[in-house]
Amino acid sequence: MLAGVPAAAQMTPPATVPTTSATQAQAPAAPATARVIRTLRVEGTQRIEAETALSYTKLRVGQAYTNETLDQGIKDLYASDLFADVSVSGADSGEIVLRVRENPIINRVILEGNKRLKEDKITKEIKLKPRQIFTRTAVRQDVARIIELYRRQGRFAASVDPKMVALDQNRVDVVFEISEGPKSKVRQINIIGNEVFDDDTLREQMATKQARFFRLLSGNTSYDQDRLAYDQQKLRQYYLTQGYADFRVTSAVAELTPDKKDFIITYVVEEGPRYKFGAVSVDSDIRDFDDKKLASSLAIKQGDWYDAKKVEDTVESLSQTTGLFGYAFTEVSPEFNRDREALTMTINFHIGQSQRTYVERVDITGNTQTQDKVIRREIRLAEGDAFNSFQVKRSQDRINSLGYFQDKFEIKQTPGSSPDRVVLEANVEEKSTGELQLSAGFSSLERFIIQANITQRNFRGKGQELRAGVNYSTYSKSIELGFTEPYLFDRNIAVGVDVFRRDYNAFNFVGNDRQTTFSQVSTGFQVRAGVPLTEYWQLAGRYGLSYDEVGLDESTYFTNGQCDPLRAGRYLCEAIGNRWTSSVGFSLIYDSLNSRLRPTAGQRFSFSGDFAGLGGDVKYLRGRFEGAKFWGLGSGFVLSVLGEGGYIHALQDAQFPGADPVRINDRFYLGEPQFRGFNIRGVGPRVQRVPYTTDADGKQILVTDRDQIVDDALGGKAYYLGRVELEIPLGSGARELGIRPSIYAQAGSLFNITRPGLTAVFPDGVDASGNPIKLPLPQRDAQGRDLFAYQLANGGTATTTCAAGLPDATGACNGIIPNSPLIAAQPFLERFLGDSPKPRLTVGIGANWNSPFGPLRIDVAKALIRQPGDDDKLITFNVGTQF
Repeated sequence: MLAGVPAAAQMTPPATVPTTSATQAQAPAAPATARVIRTLRVEGTQRIEAETALSYTKLRVGQAYTNETLDQGIKDLYASDLFADVSVSGADSGEIVLRVRENPIINRVILEGNKRLKEDKITKEIKLKPRQIFTRTAVRQDVARIIELYRRQGRFAASVDPKMVALDQNRVDVVFEISEGPKSKVRQINIIGNEVFDDDTLREQMATKQARFFRLLSGNTSYDQDRLAYDQQKLRQYYLTQGYADFRVTSAVAELTPDKKDFIITYVVEEGPRYKFGAVSVDSDIRDFDDKKLASSLAIKQGDWYDAKKVEDTVESLSQTTGLFGYAFTEVSPEFNRDREALTMTINFHIGQSQRTYVERVDITGNTQTQDKVIRREIRLAEGDAFNSFQVKRSQDRINSLGYFQDKFEIKQTPGSSPDRVVLEANVEEKSTGELQLSAGFSSLERFIIQANITQRNFRGKGQELRAGVNYSTYSKSIELGFTEPYLFDRNIAVGVDVFRRDYNAFNFVGNDRQTTFSQVSTGFQVRAGVPLTEYWQLAGRYGLSYDEVGLDESTYFTNGQCDPLRAGRYLCEAIGNRWTSSVGFSLIYDSLNSRLRPTAGQRFSFSGDFAGLGGDVKYLRGRFEGAKFWGLGSGFVLSVLGEGGYIHALQDAQFPGADPVRINDRFYLGEPQFRGFNIRGVGPRVQRVPYTTDADGKQILVTDRDQIVDDALGGKAYYLGRVELEIPLGSGARELGIRPSIYAQAGSLFNITRPGLTAVFPDGVDASGNPIKLPLPQRDAQGRDLFAYQLANGGTATTTCAAGLPDATGACNGIIPNSPLIAAQPFLERFLGDSPKPRLTVGIGANWNSPFGPLRIDVAKALIRQPGDDDKLITFNVGTQF
């Protein structure tokens, strides 16, 4: 009513009402009597003092008040967020009483239903905390924050239901009941206005992908508002590389379906005309450069379709060219002149004036464990050197190759104290350099194979490498220790030492029983040293001394104190003995890889030679070659070609006539892990003993079960192996899991040994039905007479040369009771296989995965071309972890 008074006073009386003199003479009404606050108190407070509550209002004793004044006081108390309810009494008498009910105190904040977002990620975003005052406004704000967190994850269907649980002493528990809902996927991507390229072609350029069953591991099928803007830029980049310089995205709309599960994204585009390059020139303000020569060396040529990527690459190339001549901060600006009628784009690359720069200093930060000198010795520029962009790039590659720091390390260039000075900043981020590798395999012959290797590649932060390895399987046991100092006495000389003991036991099967054939125990050491010849070439030398013990189980394979070829095979009898090997060798290496750990560009070649014969019992020459080249194909694809080969030549005669002069333990072997798709030592020359058995009709046949065939790999004096591999990038979801798959093909062979002498052929006979059979070989005494067994009175057995009865005093056999012939060997066929230079071929797919329990490598490889006797293997895996 008070607010209506001024408005009424301004109203003009109606024209039909006459104004009289009596009305004009009427006196104005007297103003209402003002009300004054006589007393003022606060009721209902528990934790808050009454004076504190009054301090939030403008009400005071003795002050005039109106209804509006009291209303404002109530609003002020609510605004303090201290009270849940406020009321006023005594407005008529002036004895004002403010009755309040305090907001409760928060006892706990509880989150329920959150599985995709950890509790700590939510609690640090919300404002409500224990021991704070509860307000509904704060609850609504926190609900909005939680929903926003889930929307960032692509869960637009998430909902939050806040609840308050009242406790004693005016306390409450605040409970946020969260329904996370599924990730909102991109159901469809529509493109309107494209005529040159179809929808599928344009969708391939985008980071966001349509949700389909074959993209279950991809994280790019969920909706991301930031990715929406990125995809618009990707579309523009694609059209600019195809010559459409006027292309633009006029609108991009993402619509959420009513069920809040999916998004439908619609782009409206304008392609515009296609342009070609016009005249291309270079304008340099630096006198050291010839504009015409620079222009003629550019990859861009007049008449080619316009490509914005080529323009960027040209700017980068010109910047690197100026950097090679010492100009660190040269600005290269492309100047465009578009002819819309001729549809040509004329470009002039302007190289701005710049001073030749020198390295003022090199700053290294971020290394807490690695010593500065370990990083500085990899940097190819020193303080005071002329700046060179190529040397900066080379320094980055060398530091990345150390493997001590996170990937994508870059050396930044910042201005120095003067225009001709540059500061190189190497801000590194260290990572774990200790590795614990566990590898496991399984095959039908070796069963389980387990290897454990522990390595510290940055021991004490000095770049030293310390390693130890243990191998255990049914056929081998070994332990190896090694240490490498890459910079001896801070000079570019690498030295190292290895100590090892390797215990190898070959085995075969007799029926289903596994038995050891020969054992090989090698104990020794090797010392190494290496020096760089140039930036990419290095020379390494080594000396090794080892003692090899090759033996057979005498109780199984010996007869009359001598190795029996009938039991062991002549090739194994020839291998036994103890020998010292003293060898010296060298390696010449060329290495331009951008990373030794995970290369994507560059090449590496090495040639090594070894000479054994500086004393000892073994003399040979051995040479090996290894090469690898990597290409980054863009978009994460990496193509690699790898090859290796070797040959060993004996410098001494064979110990036995007809045997190979190269010992069985000095030969090359081929198989897992270098030749995927084959078992350990599964390729190359071997001798198989195939026993005879009888079929269902009682006829004698050779067994076909590989587990019952005695298979001894003999190795080879020559081998070659090549592999072509393509690493395939996956979506962001798979990249987050650390999955890197690849496909590959391998071809190789192991061959060239002297054909070993085989055991004598078993005699022919017939069975009871007259079918031809192979007869077992009889056991004979020292004079070559067949031996038989007969029963003793005490239940034991003894041997005799009589087929029936026993010999009398004259040596003649008397008696008619037949004795049991002693069998030296049941019939078997011994065959030599696999000594062929013809290539074996395998194709396969593998994947590296940074699993929760460590790096895991899985390979599935199929042998397409194999030679008789080769032992293939379909699946292999190994796993490790880092510390």
